[in-house]
Amino acid sequence: MPYEYREFPYLTPGPLAGRPEARHKVVIVGAGPVGLAMAIDLALRGVACVVLDDNNVVSVGSRAICWAKRTLEIFDRLGVGERIVAKGVTWKIGRTRHRDRDVFRFDLLPESGHKMPAFVNLQQYYVEQFLVERCRDFPDLIDLRFRNRVVAVNQSDACATATVSTPDGVYEIEADYLLACDGATSPLRSLLGLDFAGELFEERFLIADIVMAADFPPERWFWFEPPFHTGQSALLHKQPDDIYRIDLQLGWDADPEEERKPENVIPRIEKVVEGRPFTLDWVSVYTFQCRRLERFTHDRVIFVGDSAHVVSPFGARGGNGGVQDVDNLGWKLAAALTGDAGARLLQTYDSERIAGADENILNSARATRFMSPAPGAERLFRDAVLALAAEAPFAREMVNSGRLSRPCAYADSPLNGPDDAELPASAAPGWPAPDAPLGEGWLLERLGEGFVFLGLNTAPPRPTGAASLRLDAEGALKSRYLGAAAGAVYLIRPDQHVAARWRAAPDAATAAAALAKAKGADA
Repeated sequence: MPYEYREFPYLTPGPLAGRPEARHKVVIVGAGPVGLAMAIDLALRGVACVVLDDNNVVSVGSRAICWAKRTLEIFDRLGVGERIVAKGVTWKIGRTRHRDRDVFRFDLLPESGHKMPAFVNLQQYYVEQFLVERCRDFPDLIDLRFRNRVVAVNQSDACATATVSTPDGVYEIEADYLLACDGATSPLRSLLGLDFAGELFEERFLIADIVMAADFPPERWFWFEPPFHTGQSALLHKQPDDIYRIDLQLGWDADPEEERKPENVIPRIEKVVEGRPFTLDWVSVYTFQCRRLERFTHDRVIFVGDSAHVVSPFGARGGNGGVQDVDNLGWKLAAALTGDAGARLLQTYDSERIAGADENILNSARATRFMSPAPGAERLFRDAVLALAAEAPFAREMVNSGRLSRPCAYADSPLNGPDDAELPASAAPGWPAPDAPLGEGWLLERLGEGFVFLGLNTAPPRPTGAASLRLDAEGALKSRYLGAAAGAVYLIRPDQHVAARWRAAPDAATAAAALAKAKGADA
């Protein structure tokens, strides 16, 4: 295999080595991309945590591979973004084909002036490796415990208690908050007796990672009814190390165990790659589903990522949605633990990220129905759209091979403050702050980890509890934040989402009120 898997060391936990532990602020269950990113986010805010994982290696197989621009910006804030971009395959062009003809192509980032690209393809095992290595930069704040499996959970008004099984025995660990970052099959979700609501589609896809020397460009290729896989759909992505991801629609009647066997996979792949030599690296079969928990916060236990919501993979909304959960929860949890949060701040993790999950579920469900239409009207509509799309531009907007992950805007958030609607709509309250070049650096790099009043061509206010930053706006910074306005002040949240904005600098009382609202103060 191109990737060399290495075991992480197991160390006897303190309670089993004669070192009693006090209650921890945060315990994270799951050392995948979401759990590791959560630990780093909290560490950057000075909050210590313990990370428990029942395994001792990174994920086997590429799994999540498509990391979207907003997620890359979050990874950059966490200190691994540049490394992910350097190792990964950068792309922004997608091509859609029907049978043996091109239907259309799209460009996901047609404008320049962004630090991070539209998408980077990088196997999940690399992302986990980079995140584990970044965690090692915080030895006093992040305690990684591998081969520590949670087997029971109890809660009180004051804390959550997990019972943990290890090679050396069983111990209990207490935390103010227990974060379930343990994936789609979440044992914690089962231990709490919770289940998903939503839709399970009667459709299966085969994933095959192959090692192949080829000169395919770094693009997303999607086929409806390709000649090599009659009547079904297929997808191809390029990854580092000469690995290509191929997804093939199988139908609901396919036997997952049979379809995973190399003697059945290899003939299918041979048709796709047209005789090029290759070797299998990883194979899996998955079922389409679009489901979530009714709520993500359950007293002292909070669900993050796939443990809270799952979507079909087309559109790259699973891993990206999980990292954006981290981005939303980290600063709120840190504020709650340090006493800098209003009464309702932590509750807004539910309201904002449930809205984000529902947006992902809606787009994923629509893509699934287009790729696998029911007989009758759905099938007739799909076939008519594909027939028209090659010649009629209006039909191309209806072709749905997975609406690719986009940043979530919390337009209806209770944390949003005043807005001047004459400023650009792409930087309205609730939206992630657009990046822009600043000489030798970038805007998002200047925002820091807390609240900041950003003054553009004007002096920002300086209330207690937020930083202030004044910049001269020109070029992309001006167009993305000012439009035709001469100046403006923006209040930016710690997760780099806009909280409020004014064309004229607000007075001290107005600025303080907007800041208090963004921190979750009662109206």
